[in-house]
Amino acid sequence: MNRRLFALAATALAALIVSTPSLAADELRVMVHSSFSLPKPLLAQFEAQNNIKLAIIKGGDAGEMLNKLILTRAQPVADAVFGIDNTLVGKAVAAGVLEPTLPQTANAPDADLGTALAAVDYGFVTLNYDKAAVAKSGVALPTTLQALALPAYKGWLVTPNPATSSTGYAFLLATISAMGDEPAFAWWAQMRSNGLKVVKGWSEAYYTDFARNKGAYPLVVSYATSPAAEVFYSKEKITESPTASLNLKGGVFRQVEGVGLVKGGGQRAAALKFVDFMRSGPVQQALQTEMWMYPAQPDTVRAEVMRHAAEPAAFEAPAAQVIASQGAAWVARWTKVVLK
Repeated sequence: MNRRLFALAATALAALIVSTPSLAADELRVMVHSSFSLPKPLLAQFEAQNNIKLAIIKGGDAGEMLNKLILTRAQPVADAVFGIDNTLVGKAVAAGVLEPTLPQTANAPDADLGTALAAVDYGFVTLNYDKAAVAKSGVALPTTLQALALPAYKGWLVTPNPATSSTGYAFLLATISAMGDEPAFAWWAQMRSNGLKVVKGWSEAYYTDFARNKGAYPLVVSYATSPAAEVFYSKEKITESPTASLNLKGGVFRQVEGVGLVKGGGQRAAALKFVDFMRSGPVQQALQTEMWMYPAQPDTVRAEVMRHAAEPAAFEAPAAQVIASQGAAWVARWTKVVLK
């Protein structure tokens, strides 16, 4: 989700610092990414049951949110945080903005997140295609990423910029993990020559340039849950999604989002209750059609519409430590190869 489907980014750091109110002792400050969404009655129930007043602070895209936590770590603006994922957890831990270990009662460790975050949900960044646009083209779908660089698919793909979008960043990481550095960047250079379009963020790619929304590009870097969201939000009752996922080797990244405690943030007992809340049955059920992610708790019943969101059988991702140490250099190199 960075991050997530059908949501817009919000607030700049200056506005955040200026507008963050002084909070009473029973208030819990929770920083979340811009795609965070849960039913208001569910949040109100948490407040009533725990005698806690939630102050939800939207920090923008997941990467922007983390940068705000880093810039304010001397005087933390939140007690808990939701939405740091496996592309960012290494950076978060290295920067010292998270409590390094959650109590085992609150945390079911996830191999992708380590001990500082409890897994809440997961999703897959992948290619989506517009069925009508592909049919109209008369060209069969590509069966490999390498094929996308062929002349037959010139001008087919729009992607968010990995320097400004967590979605685009995840897709870049998948290509590098599957192909290796040199072949991956050679492929990106070929894609540039083959009419690849790069935009700032997921919303622009999906709602402006994707053929499903009257854009010119039959393929878009999006999520495996996007086809289900198309059905859910359709103004007309439909039984089949107008889009589908194209899960090619090197083009699928598994994103895991977690919740944790901000180091030095205070309100530790209340923050731990929020961690448990985010992993509770009602939240795990609701997040599927609110944030369009899969629930991390395996016993959660799937929403009916999620049958249109089949999980990819395979995916690629570098280890969190590798992402933390090499991610910035990869993005810088991608920028030179694709944009300059």
